[in-house]
Amino acid sequence: MKRVPVAITRPLFALVLGLGGVGVPVDASADTDEVQVGRYSTLPPVATVAQADLLAAIITVQIPDSVQTVGEAVRYLLLRSGYRLLAEEAMPADTVELLALPLPAVHRAFGPITLRHALEMLAGPAFRLVQDPQHRLISFDLCPSARGATHTIDSCGIKEDPQDGG
Repeated sequence: MKRVPVAITRPLFALVLGLGGVGVPVDASADTDEVQVGRYSTLPPVATVAQADLLAAIITVQIPDSVQTVGEAVRYLLLRSGYRLLAEEAMPADTVELLALPLPAVHRAFGPITLRHALEMLAGPAFRLVQDPQHRLISFDLCPSARGATHTIDSCGIKEDPQDGG
């Protein structure tokens, strides 16, 4: 067995280790705002809109027949969202009444829509969605212009006079 001098083996060893990485692609975009996710695809390394704002998630929903009230439908929508509905004891009476209303048939299937817009749709135009991102709670407040009104057109906006036939 022939011995190779140590002075020759170290550079040879370094050369072998250095060549071992030749087939590994080097990320040339390390200084840019893109990450390669496929052979020809790159994406920015940031959270999606829905990950940054949970209520901005796009949903398509078919609410089961077992859900009978607006409150049950709101809880159903929030199941996997990370948010929960404020406890009824902490809600205004108007909101508790809203959540006890029967779920309209037209609200059983909808989407694609953002979770925020779906919750606003379920509550209707007389209520405003209230979000507590710190505790991940949602609730609804009756719009000031809707108090005592029998008809409203838009969220916290103009109200119709019922005597005008509207």
